[in-house]
Formats: sequence, structure tokens, C-alpha cells
Amino acid sequence: MARHCTDQVVGDILAGWRYDISGITRDMRGDYEQHFAECLHCRQKQRLHRTIDVGLIVLATFSAVLFLVAFGAIRYFDVRHAILLQIIALGGFAFSALMWVVVAIATPAPVVMAATARLHARKLHDRLPDKIRERLPQEQRH
Repeated sequence: MARHCTDQVVGDILAGWRYDISGITRDMRGDYEQHFAECLHCRQKQRLHRTIDVGLIVLATFSAVLFLVAFGAIRYFDVRHAILLQIIALGGFAFSALMWVVVAIATPAPVVMAATARLHARKLHDRLPDKIRERLPQEQRH
């Protein structure tokens, strides 16, 4: 990992924003995007922060699914006097869902994941045969 930022002032600003420039206007992004292109340190920090953000969403999703499976298993096996276990399972699901929403709102992870999906869709679109590509609606050809 690069030890030092190439422009400490810009690096400090980006660190304060958790290396997220998705919330600022396009006009203001130019200098920061240029800095990311030039500074390996900040680029690696940004990648680390986005990995953590996406990891938290994946973890919250996995946790919510497991709590729902636990609730379903308790209901399926009809365990007697298991109302407390059902409440705990539903509470765990609700907490996991709440954490998913908090992470999705507080971090740029959904924006990053949507941009990645668009990039891969564009690559897939470019590999389609011309015959199929011509059949797509005009707004999907770009």
C-alpha cells in the first residue's frame, strides 16, 4: 500500500468524506477524480472503504436471511412453547433489515453496486451479436 498521499490537503478532505465523492456535483468532482487517478494511497483507501460498505450490506442480508430461516424452521417443526424463539427470530430479522437500510442510506455502496452492474451490463451488451443488438429498443442500445 502506498504510504503517503500525493496531495495531503485533498487527501484529508477525501478522508473526511470516507473517500466518497458520489454526493457532490459533477463540476466539483473533476479535481477529486484527478487526484484518485494520480494518488495510489487514496485510491486504495477508497477501495477499502467501498469493500467494507458492500461487505456490511452482504453481512446484513445474510443475517436477515438466516433469521428468517430460523423463524421458518421453528414454525415448520411446530416446537411447543416456542413463541419466545419466534419473537427472537423476528426481532433478529427486523434488526438485520434495519442495519441493511442504515448502511444503504449512510454509505455509497448502492451507488457503487449499481455502477458496477451498469458497467458489466454494458460489457455484455457489447458482446451481443449484431442481429440481437438491433432488436433491442433504442434506449437500451447505448
